Order: sequence, then C-alpha cells, then structure tokens
Amino acid sequence: MDFFAVARPSPKWLYGMLLALAVLALSAAAIAIGANHLRGPLLRAIAARTGHPIRVNGEFAVQLLAHHPSVTATQVSIGNPAWMPPGDMAQIGRVSLTLAWQWAAMPLAIHRVELEQATLHLVREASGHANWTQQETGAGGGPPLIRGLSMRDVHVELHDELRDLKFSGIVSVAETAAGAGPPSLRIEGSGPLNGRPVVLVIVGDPLLSVRRGRPYHFTLEERSGSAHLSGQGFIERPFDLRALQGTFAATGADLKDLYFLIGLGLPETGPFRLSGKLERQGKRFIYSDLAAHFGQSDVGGTLTEDSSGGRSSVEGELSSTQLTLADIGARAAGHAPEPSQPAALRLPDTALRVSGLRRTDWRLKLRAQALTLGPATLRSVTALLAVDHGVLSVERFGAALADGTVSGSARLDAARDVPRVTLNLSVSDLPLEQLHGKSSEPAALTGLLSGRLELSGEGKSLHELAATANGTVTAVIPRGTMRSSTAELIGLSLTGALGAKTHPDTGIRCAVASFDAHDGVVSARTFVLDTDQVLISGTGEAHLDSETLDFVLRARPQHVSLGLHSALALRGTLAHPQIRLAGRDVVQTGAAVALGILLTPVAAALAFVNPGLAHNPDCAALLAQATASTGASQPQPALPPPDK
Repeated sequence: MDFFAVARPSPKWLYGMLLALAVLALSAAAIAIGANHLRGPLLRAIAARTGHPIRVNGEFAVQLLAHHPSVTATQVSIGNPAWMPPGDMAQIGRVSLTLAWQWAAMPLAIHRVELEQATLHLVREASGHANWTQQETGAGGGPPLIRGLSMRDVHVELHDELRDLKFSGIVSVAETAAGAGPPSLRIEGSGPLNGRPVVLVIVGDPLLSVRRGRPYHFTLEERSGSAHLSGQGFIERPFDLRALQGTFAATGADLKDLYFLIGLGLPETGPFRLSGKLERQGKRFIYSDLAAHFGQSDVGGTLTEDSSGGRSSVEGELSSTQLTLADIGARAAGHAPEPSQPAALRLPDTALRVSGLRRTDWRLKLRAQALTLGPATLRSVTALLAVDHGVLSVERFGAALADGTVSGSARLDAARDVPRVTLNLSVSDLPLEQLHGKSSEPAALTGLLSGRLELSGEGKSLHELAATANGTVTAVIPRGTMRSSTAELIGLSLTGALGAKTHPDTGIRCAVASFDAHDGVVSARTFVLDTDQVLISGTGEAHLDSETLDFVLRARPQHVSLGLHSALALRGTLAHPQIRLAGRDVVQTGAAVALGILLTPVAAALAFVNPGLAHNPDCAALLAQATASTGASQPQPALPPPDK
C-alpha cells in the first residue's frame, strides 16, 4: 500500500485492478468482433489465454454500430489462476467498456472503463505465488492503454503472506479536473493495514496523454498515525510496473511504524526522517541515496533487493557517522514500561525476535565512524552481516576502542526451534584508564588489557542463552597500577605493615583472569593478580541460570616477612552483588594453596589470548614462578593459540 510496494510489486489492489482491466479488455475486443451467442466460447478462450477464468452471470450487451462501440456486463467474476487455490480474485456488479475503432490487427481498443460494486480478493502465498499476476512467475506487461477510468468504492481485501501485509478497505479511482488541461487520474484508498488505519492518495498523469513510448508520472501520499510517506516517480512504459523510478521521503514518531505503511519490520526508535531513491528492474529493486536520522544516529547507503531466484535477497552497503544503541529499542520510542519493582534478573528473559530472519536473506557491508554502546564508544567500525535461511552471521568485525582494538565474529542460528548463538571476540591493548569515563576520580585500574572469549549457548532469550553458555573467557593485563582504595577494598593495604604514611598506588606486574563456562556455570580457572607487594588469587563460580555469585579473592604477601594474609568474598547476584571480608578459615585455606597450583594454568591462558604475551617481561616473570614452584622445565600451554 505504498510507493515501495508499487515496486515490490504493489499497491497490491492496484496491480489486481490492472489485471482485471487486462482481462476485461481482451474480453471486450473479442466480444465486439463476435456476437452474444459466442459468449461461452469467447470467455473460455480468454480464460485459456490469461490464466484467469471469467464468468458473466447477468446482462451481456454489445453495441457495435456506433462511433464508440460499447460492452456492458453485470455480475462478472474473475477467478483465481490455476496456480492458486480455487476462488474468485474479483467480483464486479457492473462493468461498462467504451471502445474505439483503430487501424490495427485488433480493430477495437478500450477508450473508457467504468466499474461499479466491485470487490477484489488479492492473495499472495509465502511461496510467492499470487492470484493477481498474469503468469505463475509474475511476469506480465500490464493492461492495454485506456483513455478514461472510473472505479467507485472498490472494496479490497489483501492477504500477502510473503510481505506479512493485511489490508481491508475502500479504494476509488476517478479522473479529476486540474486547471484547463485534461483531468488527472486520482486513486484514493483507506482502511486498516496490519491493524492500523491507513489513508492513501496517488495522483497520475491524465490518461488522455498516455503514450506507449512516454513515461507515466505519478505522486503518492500515505499516512498511518504519525507516520507519513510521500513519493514521486514514473513508470517507464505505461502501465508496466516492472520498470519504474522515483524518490521517497518518510517521517514519523517511530521508525517501527513504517511497518504499517510498507510491511517492512524495522527497529523501534524515536522521531525519524528517511529519504532515498528507488529503481525497479523486473524483480530487482535498487534503493539508493538512503538517509535515515533518529535521535543522535544516522544511517545511509544503498540496498538492492532481488527475488528472481524465488526467494528474496538483499545486498548492499550501509554507513553511519554516529550510531547510538540508546537510540534503538522500546525505551528510545517511549514504549518501555516503568518497572514497578527492580528486576530480579540482570539478563532479560524477553523472547528474541528472530522470525523476520527466516523470510529474507541479507548480505550487508557495514561501516560506522562511531558506535556508542552505553558508556563506551567504538570507532572505525566495520563488519560483514549475512542472513542465510534464518542463520545470521557477523564476520570480519573490527573496531577501535580507546587506543585498543576489538575484533571477532558471531553467529545466530534462528532456523532452529531454539536459537543457538556462538561468539568469538578479541580485545588487544585496551587502555583501562581511557574507559573510566568523565568521572573526576582516578581509574581504579590502569594498564593495557588484552582478552578473548569463545562462548556458545542456546535459548529463546538472553537469559536462556547465558544459562546454557559453554566456552572460555580470558583477560590479561601485562603491566599496570591499582589504586590504594581498591587495594584496601580487598584487604590488601600494606601501609601499616610497611610503616609508611602513604602508599597511593600498587604496581601490577601481570594480571590473568580466565573463566570456563559449562552449561551456564562460570568457574574461575585462573585468577592471578601479581602486584609489587602481594599476589592475589581468586576462586569460585557464577550460576547464570539463577545469576548467583560465589567468588573469593585471597591475597598472599610477596615477602614472607610481612606475614599478612587476607580474603574477600563476593556473593549475592548479578543484580545485587554483596562484598565482605571472608572468615579466618577461608584466609587460612587460601594461604595453604601451593603457589604452583595457582600459577600453572597461566601459560595456557596467555596462549589463548595471544602467544606473544608469554614473552612479555612481566608475565614471563609470573611464568617463571610457576616453573620454579612445580619443578617443570617449561610451562606448556594447554590451549592452542587463537586463530588469525
């Protein structure tokens, strides 16, 4: 029901009426040459040629001996083609055709068409078969040229399973005077489209001026609530909708509302503006100069849709100067309800919307100068996004975060009854202090962070995906500092023990944190923070199903003479973590753990993130401690290096 739909191909009711006109035109020409007693054979011949059976159950009158011969029929039905289930595509109470003599193989041409009490039942199945096309493949050049048209209050019922469009409304086609020239063609439609009222107006060139070799121009206006779509363009060969060009513009309170105009599922946003150009070449549709703005975000580029292979596929390139995650979603659109009480789960249990991935295949190159995700902003973002029969993949993802880099890939298999997700992400040389934001307080940790995660899970929501997660997450800081207040938080302040008045920072020589996930249970395989004064280790696990935490951080002095041991317990849930000093038994247990047991997995963790980290002087010193503690000649990594 829109300018886009004209190219894809619609308005569906308009396309159906054009086909009805084509069938009636052939009927009129054949009937005018024959006579009333040939009605049955002629209608059967027309049905064989068009693929649409036609029946006349009422009056059937032909007037040939006139300057403008005429044909009048009542109670006319046009049936569905053979490739569709039995039924009628159109029922017309009365049709009147005014003809004109011409020097051609077919001596009579249509001059004017008038329809009364007409109803169209337009159907397209998910397979792409439609009852308004002249052939099963959808090919056809449209109806013959006519010089006058009147269709008052045509009732249109549209059910398009392929585009997920449902419309039930009234459409009128008439010629309206505009100045001293011939009257323009005006098409008006109104009714609920996908559950919301829609108003449509199309104004075209006067039919009297239509020529085969001359483009036919038109304008379009469509409204649904606050959403407004306008367009203008031309059909290259009247009235063959397989070749057209035009421009369009749309505005509204929420980009998602365009679904009620064009049947295309788009994300929720705040107020938006959208514009672009459109070109149709058969079953190939090119959308160029696209420009969309919503909130602080912008997206532009070119898309090409092709359905010649029987399944719709979209390829193109999209780019953005600024894309902000907060500009997308129910909260941005003002639809998010205010929670009556704090959520029990940090990870949402809302079902993922994946049905749209199964209808159309996509292959997009994406670029963004800036992608803001909460407090962090990724820059120089590039990615290749593909959807193949319900399987979404993100490849060649790369971005700059602060002075570091982020890269990886992801895959969402939505073709399954229960979606499955795999994620591979790497971070290199990320300065922690640059992620501190605009706070006046110094960063708790400084240093260059490198890390890698490989996770997979299945479920119908983010919470279910986390509750079934399997894989490994590892982070390494080869050298950095820790604020004294952070050290005090975990009971590591050595000021009193060293007899110093101030000790603002503690140097980090190498920090390694590696976690294994199995069926949603995340366990600390390696957690070591090697500082100038103490060696901090961690053990415990998190249950992502219940989102409960059970971790302990223990500190042992680097110098035995200090004789200082402490421990910190992290309990509670992801939504409500609780931190407190651990009991004496926990401290004593941690002190009794052999240093070699704590440090042996470090080599494997370093190799998982980056094999080159094993040669870092600070982390090499930590590996040397592991070697000395276990008596091994050389620590052997348990995991292969990451793929390049």
